[in-house]
Amino acid sequence: MRRAFIPSADTLIAFECAARHLSFTRAAEELHLTQGAISKQVRHLETRLGVELFRRVRQRIVLTDAGRIYLHDIRGALEQMTLATRQVMSYAGSADVLNLAVLPTFGTRWLAPRLAEFGRRYPDAGLNLSVRLQPFDFDEQPFDGAIHHGDPVWAGAIAERLFAEEVVPVASRVFKERHDIRAPQDLARVPRLQLATRPLAWRQWFDLAGVETDTAFQGARFEQFVMISEAAIHHAGAALMPKLFIEDELASGRLVRLFDLSLDQQTAYYFVYPEGRTMRPVVSAFRKWLTEEAETARVTRETMLPE
Repeated sequence: MRRAFIPSADTLIAFECAARHLSFTRAAEELHLTQGAISKQVRHLETRLGVELFRRVRQRIVLTDAGRIYLHDIRGALEQMTLATRQVMSYAGSADVLNLAVLPTFGTRWLAPRLAEFGRRYPDAGLNLSVRLQPFDFDEQPFDGAIHHGDPVWAGAIAERLFAEEVVPVASRVFKERHDIRAPQDLARVPRLQLATRPLAWRQWFDLAGVETDTAFQGARFEQFVMISEAAIHHAGAALMPKLFIEDELASGRLVRLFDLSLDQQTAYYFVYPEGRTMRPVVSAFRKWLTEEAETARVTRETMLPE
């Protein structure tokens, strides 16, 4: 690929900073340069591109249409360069670093509280965690593994089952008493919280409970379970939540389980990693630790189930 026409990183950074502030002076302060140096960088860039990026209006500058388009297009590239630089710097001081893609609520509620134990067991291992909601191509993304929920299907990857989830109806005690919730059919007449990625959950629970209703799909929609749990804690509605994500809330009484009837999903959580790629020691260590933690959690839940 020919790169001779691509402006230098310093020039692009100067332009992005000036465009963000709409001020050469503030850009100079941020980059610890002189105003003249910023102005010179921008003029050089405009000459090289053959277009005007800024219009000088009295004592200020404004972006031209070309400038706005160029700013939008290069900002992502600069952010990616920054991310890549920070990521490679994270390898300093660690014998090996695991780059893991996680689901947001799983990462926040289940994985994060357990990571200290992994660190104690493998003190030389480094961890970089990033959120990914959908499967991706391991050949195109800088990840060694991922946490996946659904079916054990991920192109080009091996999926090892961790555990299924038990989904239970919950609400705050205040909400339960305020709406006099005594039987499953009562949930058909109260505000319910919906997860956007699982639109059939309430319909399935009502079918399991033998409740006929036309309102199963009604209710405020949220992108993540963590948002639903906070809304439920603050009396916004009844929610269907995986029990493993709200153990602390149930133990503390911030949420109460409304009925024993649970929705056992056919899907499960999996640890996935690239197929046909030699597993690095840090990945192998994390896989071993994670499967042990998942088994411990599964056994604990089973021993706590009522007879």
